[in-house]
Amino acid sequence: MNTAVARGPGETPTTDGRVGRLSRFFSPNNRYLPPLLITCILLGGQLEFGVLESAGRTLLAIATSMVVEIVLARVVIGKWPHLASAYITGISVGILLRSPFLWPYALCSSLSILSKYVLRWRGRHLWNPSNFGVSSMLFLYPAAVASLSIQWGNSLWPMITVWCIGSIIIYRLKRFHICASYVGTFLLLSWIRSEVTGNPWLSAVAPLTGPMYQLFVFFMITDPPTTVRGWLPQCMVASLVAVAEMGLRLNGVVDAPYYALFLVGPVANAVDLAIGSRRAAPS
Repeated sequence: MNTAVARGPGETPTTDGRVGRLSRFFSPNNRYLPPLLITCILLGGQLEFGVLESAGRTLLAIATSMVVEIVLARVVIGKWPHLASAYITGISVGILLRSPFLWPYALCSSLSILSKYVLRWRGRHLWNPSNFGVSSMLFLYPAAVASLSIQWGNSLWPMITVWCIGSIIIYRLKRFHICASYVGTFLLLSWIRSEVTGNPWLSAVAPLTGPMYQLFVFFMITDPPTTVRGWLPQCMVASLVAVAEMGLRLNGVVDAPYYALFLVGPVANAVDLAIGSRRAAPS
């Protein structure tokens, strides 16, 4: 049904066109908006705090992701890919990975994109690409790489920036419940950890306020292609990631959030796919 209203002589145009363009710009169908917003986080952090090892290393990560994506898409599925996802993977590697060498950035981006095409089940990749790449590098080459930590200092502005931009993206994707489930479970388990270890509760909560955790909460655990279907299952998986992280952290694992998602995410996706196929099977 067409709801447009004709204008009489002398009437000025309404703002419907501008509102429509604005809605389309922020709609989930605009695949260029998340790369644009994540680029803003990168530029703001670099210009204000110099968070990157170097711009060249991040550009190498981005270029490698996009080239590997193009090659694999052409070879495996015979199509030209949309490069927004590869760009986000590359820029995530550039932000989250720390190394004085060049090769970890190229290797991490390559592993991330490869996981999308190799580690698949029933037509879907099971791991979040950047989580797979970063976790693999941290586990295999701990002497050569580290993850983003205190490079943004204790300033409030980076946290506000990530929260604002992350909120825009999560609002578009309607995934605030995933973030809330993870954060709520993390806060509860932080109290349990503080009781177990004897450390103050605030010190157990403190990692959640860092930029690495905020990027993890907003952009990694909410990735649409690698989250299960359904509001309640998504909340349950986010809470399970927090539980796995607590177990790893109590055992002295420094990069616990990455490994927790690495372990829980693909299992949850496999179960989700198995349940979905069983329901779809003819009786």
